[in-house]
Amino acid sequence: MSLTRRTVLSLSAAAAAVAAMPRVGRAAFAPQPGDWAEHVLTTRIRLSETGPAAQVWVPVAALEADDWQRPEAPEWTTTADTAELKTDPSSGAQFLHATWQAGDTPRTLELSTRVATRDRAVDLSAPRDDAQLSEADRTRYLAATELVPTDGIVKDTADQIVAGIDGELEKARAIYDWIVENTARNPETRGCGLGDVASMLKLGDLTGKCADLNALYVGLARAAGLPARDLYGLRVAPSEFGYKSLGAGSSDVTKAQHCRAEVFLSDYGWVPVDPADVRKVMLEEPPKDLSLDNPKVVDARAGLFGAWEGNWIAYNDAHDVPLPGAEEGDGVVPFLMYPQAEIDGTRLDSLSPQDFVYEISAETGAA
Repeated sequence: MSLTRRTVLSLSAAAAAVAAMPRVGRAAFAPQPGDWAEHVLTTRIRLSETGPAAQVWVPVAALEADDWQRPEAPEWTTTADTAELKTDPSSGAQFLHATWQAGDTPRTLELSTRVATRDRAVDLSAPRDDAQLSEADRTRYLAATELVPTDGIVKDTADQIVAGIDGELEKARAIYDWIVENTARNPETRGCGLGDVASMLKLGDLTGKCADLNALYVGLARAAGLPARDLYGLRVAPSEFGYKSLGAGSSDVTKAQHCRAEVFLSDYGWVPVDPADVRKVMLEEPPKDLSLDNPKVVDARAGLFGAWEGNWIAYNDAHDVPLPGAEEGDGVVPFLMYPQAEIDGTRLDSLSPQDFVYEISAETGAA
């Protein structure tokens, strides 16, 4: 299948206008549902033009949430011998799988997806009567994974954090506060980290990036009996609250991957949480190395329990994703947030886009 990508010139102009607008509410971080914005997310891949057989797996923004994200079907053009949109049957994660036979054909692929997003916020002062989670989803979002176990040291740590605390909301907030106060963002961590929760706790090294710190939240929440999930995605626009560390600085979002988390509370439904971004604000927000009592940190900490901005899109919430046709190892990746590729059965470094080679761009306009 081969479809032509829609034009994005009008959206490019709109994105420039949005970027030029003055930021509001610099002293507060309080996202609220409002107007929708449309993002055109485009991934371009160029592999070596000659050589052995090759294949790629490119994540697609497919997670649907009526109140904050609405993706459309992706479109692509490619020189690949085969290209097929596939869905992981256990998680629902979608990706484009393309293959090239050995030869001298130029190996290019361009995948575009339109995604409408908006800010979201859960009113934690107003319990809902209609918050429901199916038994199948409850089982899934309480389950242990290879890197996020829910027994042993993870269970022991969760028990200590929530000891003497009654109520799901109170437990969820206690775990959030514990991560904000006891972890740190490590700028030397490659990519977004690995999310090896048990190793972090066993080694006492509670540092890393979003895939580490937010996975720690998910593991502790599940161990405390609260369904939770990581959402793997990409920042696509600046923060409208003036936080440079919480948005994309340009339309080039090749290295703007970010995962967020959610916890399901019986009285509220899915509640967004992002303790990793609180630690990012502390480390990176000018003038940098901010303390927990800095106003910017205080505001971000308050806002990121129960809300987030719509300047980010989610690909999926999948752990341990099998890549069909993969030859290296068992063909399973811990999460699918970066393009993956193999040449002659050898996996390329997905965290080195300049060597891979891939580029990701995002253009934003009004929905």
